[in-house]
Amino acid sequence: MSEAPGPGVVFAVTTPLGFQVRCTRSRWEFIVVHKHPILAGREDDIRSTLADPDEVRRSRKDSDVLLFYRGQWPRWFCAVVRRADGSGMLITAYPTDAIKAGEAIWTRSR
Repeated sequence: MSEAPGPGVVFAVTTPLGFQVRCTRSRWEFIVVHKHPILAGREDDIRSTLADPDEVRRSRKDSDVLLFYRGQWPRWFCAVVRRADGSGMLITAYPTDAIKAGEAIWTRSR
Protein backbone atom coordinates (compact mmCIF):
# COMPACT_ATOMS: atom_id res chain seq x y z
CA MET A 1 0.00 0.00 0.00
CA SER A 2 1.41 3.37 -0.99
CA GLU A 3 0.72 6.28 1.29
CA ALA A 4 0.57 10.00 0.54
CA PRO A 5 4.15 11.24 0.82
CA GLY A 6 5.02 14.19 2.99
CA PRO A 7 7.15 17.16 1.94
CA GLY A 8 10.45 16.02 0.49
CA VAL A 9 9.29 12.39 0.32
CA VAL A 10 9.04 10.63 -3.05
CA PHE A 11 7.11 7.70 -1.62
CA ALA A 12 6.08 5.95 1.58
CA VAL A 13 5.05 2.31 1.22
CA THR A 14 3.81 -0.25 3.71
CA THR A 15 5.55 -3.60 3.24
CA PRO A 16 3.97 -7.03 3.80
CA LEU A 17 6.16 -7.24 6.91
CA GLY A 18 3.98 -4.50 8.43
CA PHE A 19 6.34 -1.52 8.46
CA GLN A 20 6.55 1.56 6.29
CA VAL A 21 9.48 2.43 4.03
CA ARG A 22 10.13 6.05 3.04
CA CYS A 23 12.28 7.40 0.29
CA THR A 24 13.22 11.07 0.36
CA ARG A 25 13.63 13.13 -2.78
CA SER A 26 17.34 13.64 -2.06
CA ARG A 27 17.91 9.88 -1.60
CA TRP A 28 16.04 9.04 -4.83
CA GLU A 29 18.01 11.67 -6.77
CA PHE A 30 21.28 10.25 -5.40
CA ILE A 31 20.26 6.73 -6.50
CA VAL A 32 19.24 7.71 -10.04
CA VAL A 33 22.03 10.23 -10.66
CA HIS A 34 25.06 8.63 -9.00
CA LYS A 35 24.39 4.94 -8.46
CA HIS A 36 21.81 3.48 -10.86
CA PRO A 37 20.69 5.93 -13.58
CA ILE A 38 18.75 3.09 -15.25
CA LEU A 39 16.15 3.54 -12.47
CA ALA A 40 15.26 7.12 -13.48
CA GLY A 41 11.48 7.20 -13.85
CA ARG A 42 11.10 3.73 -12.28
CA GLU A 43 9.76 4.86 -8.90
CA ASP A 44 6.59 2.80 -9.40
CA ASP A 45 8.65 -0.37 -9.90
CA ILE A 46 10.45 0.22 -6.61
CA ARG A 47 7.17 1.01 -4.83
CA SER A 48 5.77 -2.29 -6.12
CA THR A 49 8.93 -4.13 -5.07
CA LEU A 50 8.43 -2.88 -1.51
CA ALA A 51 4.64 -3.27 -1.33
CA ASP A 52 4.36 -6.61 -3.12
CA PRO A 53 7.74 -8.39 -3.23
CA ASP A 54 8.32 -11.93 -4.40
CA GLU A 55 10.88 -12.44 -1.65
CA VAL A 56 12.51 -10.59 1.24
CA ARG A 57 15.97 -11.54 2.53
CA ARG A 58 18.02 -10.35 5.46
CA SER A 59 21.47 -9.03 4.60
CA ARG A 60 24.32 -11.32 5.60
CA LYS A 61 26.39 -8.25 6.57
CA ASP A 62 23.85 -6.24 8.58
CA SER A 63 20.81 -7.74 10.30
CA ASP A 64 19.00 -4.37 10.18
CA VAL A 65 19.12 -4.39 6.35
CA LEU A 66 16.49 -6.16 4.26
CA LEU A 67 16.57 -6.84 0.53
CA PHE A 68 13.17 -6.83 -1.22
CA TYR A 69 13.04 -8.62 -4.60
CA ARG A 70 10.36 -8.45 -7.26
CA GLY A 71 10.41 -9.55 -10.84
CA GLN A 72 11.24 -12.55 -12.88
CA TRP A 73 14.53 -14.10 -13.83
CA PRO A 74 16.66 -12.95 -15.62
CA ARG A 75 15.89 -9.47 -14.20
CA TRP A 76 14.73 -8.55 -10.74
CA PHE A 77 14.35 -5.25 -8.96
CA CYS A 78 16.01 -5.13 -5.57
CA ALA A 79 15.13 -2.49 -2.98
CA VAL A 80 17.54 -2.33 -0.05
CA VAL A 81 16.02 -1.05 3.19
CA ARG A 82 17.45 -0.26 6.61
CA ARG A 83 14.88 -0.92 9.31
CA ALA A 84 15.22 0.86 12.62
CA ASP A 85 12.73 1.91 15.29
CA GLY A 86 9.82 0.23 13.50
CA SER A 87 10.17 2.10 10.21
CA GLY A 88 12.35 1.75 7.16
CA MET A 89 14.40 3.94 4.87
CA LEU A 90 15.38 3.06 1.32
CA ILE A 91 19.18 2.78 1.11
CA THR A 92 19.39 1.95 -2.59
CA ALA A 93 17.65 0.07 -5.37
CA TYR A 94 18.91 -1.62 -8.51
CA PRO A 95 18.05 -4.12 -11.22
CA THR A 96 19.79 -7.47 -10.83
CA ASP A 97 19.96 -10.88 -12.44
CA ALA A 98 20.48 -12.76 -9.17
CA ILE A 99 18.96 -12.88 -5.71
CA LYS A 100 21.73 -12.55 -3.15
CA ALA A 101 22.48 -15.18 -0.57
CA GLY A 102 21.01 -14.54 2.84
CA GLU A 103 18.21 -15.69 5.07
CA ALA A 104 14.84 -15.61 3.32
CA ILE A 105 12.46 -14.08 5.86
CA TRP A 106 9.37 -13.68 3.66
CA THR A 107 8.22 -15.33 0.43
CA ARG A 108 5.06 -14.60 -1.53
CA SER A 109 2.45 -17.33 -1.23
CA ARG A 110 1.85 -18.93 -4.59
